Amino acid sequence: MSRVKKPVEPVFQFSTQQRGVLGQAIKGLMAERFELDMGGFEAEELLDFFIKECGPLIYNQAVLDVQGVLKERFESIESDLWALEKS
Repeated sequence: MSRVKKPVEPVFQFSTQQRGVLGQAIKGLMAERFELDMGGFEAEELLDFFIKECGPLIYNQAVLDVQGVLKERFESIESDLWALEKS
């Protein structure tokens, strides 16, 4: 019996407007830095590639960064609570 894999949800979901802005940015970068004339389809393909390959790494690093900030915040709250204790 074969198992059907569910499609993996992309890490980032961009709106149509955001995808357009990012596509234009990619086209501009490729034209300016590499002298490549890229169409909208190619720019979106490149965007999809980077989302798939880099997205999970960026997302996971963001989660780690938030964990660090929250840990510091909770430690600060904990020390404030200790200061309120009556002896």
